[in-house]
Amino acid sequence: MCGLAGMFGKKAGDEDVAAVRRMMERLAHRGPDGRAFFAGEDVCLGQNSLAVVDLQARRRPVRNEDGSLCIVADVEAYGTAAMRARLPRGCRFATNTGAEAVLHLYEEYGPNCVEHIEGAFAFVIYDARRRALFMARDPLGVKPLYYGYGPDGTLYFASEIKALAVATEDIREFPPGHRFDTEAGFERYYRLPAADGDAAHPLSDPEQAVERVRALLEEVVEKRMRTDAPLGAFLSGGLDSSLITALAVRRQPGLKTFAVGMEGSGDLEAARTVADYLGTRHYEYVITEEDIRETLPRVIYHLESFDPALVRGAMANYFAARLAKDHVKVVLSGEGADELFSGYTYLRELDVEEELPRELRLITAKLHNTGLQRLDRLSAAHSVAARPPFLDLKLVELAFRIAPGLKMYGRPKVEKWILRKVAERYLPHSIIWRAKQKFAIGTGIADVLKKLAEERVSEAEFRRGRHLKNGFEIKSREEYYYYKLFRRFFPAERVTRVMGRSRSLGPTERYA
Repeated sequence: MCGLAGMFGKKAGDEDVAAVRRMMERLAHRGPDGRAFFAGEDVCLGQNSLAVVDLQARRRPVRNEDGSLCIVADVEAYGTAAMRARLPRGCRFATNTGAEAVLHLYEEYGPNCVEHIEGAFAFVIYDARRRALFMARDPLGVKPLYYGYGPDGTLYFASEIKALAVATEDIREFPPGHRFDTEAGFERYYRLPAADGDAAHPLSDPEQAVERVRALLEEVVEKRMRTDAPLGAFLSGGLDSSLITALAVRRQPGLKTFAVGMEGSGDLEAARTVADYLGTRHYEYVITEEDIRETLPRVIYHLESFDPALVRGAMANYFAARLAKDHVKVVLSGEGADELFSGYTYLRELDVEEELPRELRLITAKLHNTGLQRLDRLSAAHSVAARPPFLDLKLVELAFRIAPGLKMYGRPKVEKWILRKVAERYLPHSIIWRAKQKFAIGTGIADVLKKLAEERVSEAEFRRGRHLKNGFEIKSREEYYYYKLFRRFFPAERVTRVMGRSRSLGPTERYA
C-alpha cells in the first residue's frame, strides 16, 4: 500500500513542491515506511510507502536505467514473476517490487502495459522523453486515485480526497479500468462481463460450478498471501471472511485473525466459533458506545463519505484495522463476495433470471466508491494493507458466467447458495448457513449510530437541509448527521459528485 501525490503541467516552482509535500503529509498513514519525492521542470511526484514486499529496498522514486521514466505507484502485484517474464531478457531490476515491474512493462508496451499487470494498482509515470504523464487504475478500482485541475490548468493527483483538496477545489475520481495520457486523454481498457442473456451464463451445472469456484478461490487466496510482511485476516464470522480464512489457514496454520463487535454481538460469537474450528490465533476488540461517539468524526474523515451504510461499516473496519496493526501489516478480507454471488437480502425481491444479473453487475461496478472505498480507507488509516481475494479478475469473470439461479437459490430464496456449497468442505454448518448480516448490524454498531444521529438532528433540521444546492438529496436524519461531520473536513458539495451511494442500508431498507 502507498499514498501518491503530485502535479504536472507547468514550471514547478518552490510553491508547487511545497504543495505536493503538504499533500503527502495528508497521506502519511498510507506509507509510514518511507517517503520518495521527484521534482522535474514541469512535474512533482511524491509517494509514501508501506513496505510489504522486498522490505530492504530503499523507498525512493523508481526510475528506468536511463532515467527517462519515473513512477510513483500503489501496486499489489500477485504475479510479479509472470510480469517479468513478459519483458526482454537482460532487463535489470533494482528491487523486487511490483512498481518496478510496472515501469519496465510501460517501457516495453507503452499504454498497453495495463494488460500485462496481475493485481491491483494505481500508478503515475512521468515520461521525460515526451514530457508527458501516464496514469492508470486497476479494472475494479481496488486501489484509489483522484485528480483535478488548478485554475491555470495544472493537473494534480492523489490517492485520497483529503490530499487532493490541499492543491485544488476540482475533485474528480480517476475511473477504474481506465488509463490516461496527457497527450491522448482517457481511454477505457476494461469492462465487466455482460450481465444479461443466456450466453452470458453458460455455467449452470451445480457440481461443476462449485468445483470451479472452489479451485479458483484456493488459487487467488494463495496469491494474496504472497508478502514479506506479517499477514492475517479480518474475521467477522460471516460466510465470506470465514471462507477466506479457512482457505488461508490451510497454507498458514495458526493464522492471526481479527474480530470486533459490541458486547454480545453475533459477529463476535460467530468469529470465535470459526477461530476455534480452524485453530487461528484470534484477537478481538469489544467496541463500546463511548468508542463510537468519540471515533465517528475520525472515521468519516478517513472514509471520505457520509453514505450511512458505508459509515456504519467503516466504524467496524476502523476498529478491526486498529486491532490488526499491532500484529500484521497485511490482512485478507471477504469484500466483494456479496456483489458477485448475491449476498444482500434485498436481492431476494428481484427476478432471478433477468433483474438479478443486472443488479449484481451494477453493484460490482460501483464497488470502487462503496465497499472498496470503505475497506481501503479504514485499513489505510492504521497503515494496514487489505487484500480482497474475491475480487481477483479471474474469479470476477467466472462469477459472471455462473447461472444466477445458483447464487440466489431455492424457495425460500437462499443468498450466496453456491458459496455456501463451496464452504461445506471447510466450515461448520452453523457458519455456512448463518443468515447474512451487514457488518455494522452483525457487530451491533448500526443501532448505536442511528440513535446517536436522532439525538443530534431533529426532523425539522433534516427537512430544512436535506436538499443541497447542487441537487444532492440527503435521505435520512442519520445521513444528515454524517453530512454535518463531513463538512468539517471536506468541501462537501464538490465531493458529492464522486461519492458512492449504497443500494441498501439494512435487511429491509432499500436506499439508493
